[in-house]
Amino acid sequence: MVLASAYNSTDDNAWCPGCGNFGVLRALKQALVSLNLEPWQVLMVSGIGQAAKIPHYLKVNCFNGLHGRSMPAAFGAKMANHKMTVIAAGGDGDAYAEGGNHFVHAMRRNPDITYLVHDNQIYGLTKGQASPTTGLGTLTGTTPFGSVDIPESPLAVAVAMDCSFVARGFAGDLEHLSKIIGAAVKHRGFSLVDILQPCVTFNKVNTYQWYKERVYNLDEDAAYDPKDRTKAFTKALEWGDRIPTGIIYKHERPVFEDSIFKPADKSLSRQPLNPPAPLELLRKYA
Repeated sequence: MVLASAYNSTDDNAWCPGCGNFGVLRALKQALVSLNLEPWQVLMVSGIGQAAKIPHYLKVNCFNGLHGRSMPAAFGAKMANHKMTVIAAGGDGDAYAEGGNHFVHAMRRNPDITYLVHDNQIYGLTKGQASPTTGLGTLTGTTPFGSVDIPESPLAVAVAMDCSFVARGFAGDLEHLSKIIGAAVKHRGFSLVDILQPCVTFNKVNTYQWYKERVYNLDEDAAYDPKDRTKAFTKALEWGDRIPTGIIYKHERPVFEDSIFKPADKSLSRQPLNPPAPLELLRKYA
C-alpha cells in the first residue's frame, strides 16, 4: 500500500498562499495513492510557469523543459518506456498558447499520456498578462482596457479533435478533482483534464467564490452519456452561469503505442516492428 507521504518533496514551495495549485497538488497526490502507484513508476513532465513547478513538489521522476514543450518530452518518454505512467502538467498559456500545436497533435496521435492543465485564465508566472482563456473584457497587464480576444474553449477543441478522454475539474473540490485525475490516469489513451485553478494574485474575476456559484458535477447526472460526442460538444461550450465539471467526453480509440509497437511477450516491454530493409524500399519504388 502506497502512503501519501511517499510523494512528499523537500523542495521549497514558491506558490502564493491560497493559490489553486495547492489544491491540484493535493488532488494529484491523492489520485496517485488511490491508484497504488509507487513514485518510481510515475514521470511528471512540464514546461515553464507556476503550474509547471508541480513536478518539483512531488517526489517522482521529473522532467522540467521549455515553455510549451512538455508534450514532445512526455511523448518521447512514453515511447521509450510504455510501462511508465506519464503525466504532463502546465498552465493555460503553456498548454494552449506556446504549446497549442503540440496539444492538438497529441490528441490526434492518442498516446497513453495524461495532461493536467491548470487553467487560471492568466499568465501567473510573468505577472498577470492575458492568456488564451482570459475572459472577454478582462483587465490585465497586457489588456489595460479589457481583453478584446474571444477566449479559447479548450474542451470544445478537444472534443472536436476526438480526444479520447476530456474532463474538467475544479481546484476547490479536491475529492471530485482527485477522482477525475485518477480516471484520467487509468484511461488508456490521451487524457485531458482542464482544471479551473483560481489565481488569487492576478485574476480577481474568476475567484473561488465565482466558481463555487457556477460549477456543477456532471458525473452526478445519470442521464448524461460522455460517449455522445454531440452532447459532449454542447457541454464543452457551456460557460457562464453554469459550468460543468467531470468527464465531458470519452471515446476508446487505438492507442499510438499499440499502432507502432507489437508485444513480443506480454510480460516484457513492447518491441518495434521490423521496418523494410533499405534495398527492399529501393526495389519497390525504383
